[in-house]
Amino acid sequence: MEYFLEFGYLGLFMVAFLAATILPIGSEVVLVGLLLNGFNPVLVVTVATIGNVMGSVVNYVIGYFGSVFVIERVLKIKPQNFERSRERFEKWGKFSLLLAWVPIIGDPLTVIAGVLRINLWLFILLVTIGKLGRYIVVTYGTLNIAG
Repeated sequence: MEYFLEFGYLGLFMVAFLAATILPIGSEVVLVGLLLNGFNPVLVVTVATIGNVMGSVVNYVIGYFGSVFVIERVLKIKPQNFERSRERFEKWGKFSLLLAWVPIIGDPLTVIAGVLRINLWLFILLVTIGKLGRYIVVTYGTLNIAG
């Protein structure tokens, strides 16, 4: 945690980006740490959102150009999680991308969007809305609890 505080916004960007890809880490801990150490809330939310959305775009590209091998072996998305996400995507359509921030199902949703070749700009818009909303809620909660 202290490591990311030293790097401030750059550290937050890196962890938010990686959290949206293959690493099982959460960016909220770093986000909260920065907020509690006086970093600008608007910049914290902006940097975290941009990093996290960019990580999701990497997943989209992997889905778009990748293969089952890449999805299962590199991203380590289990076939049952992938299939569950595909079913959710088919049931709720493109708007399921608003849930791209949800642990376990979010990463497969962004990969499936690439596999299904969803319009990239619509993908970015929906993923951004969902991830921005999550970071705003976490920031609001942190600042109100910390008082």
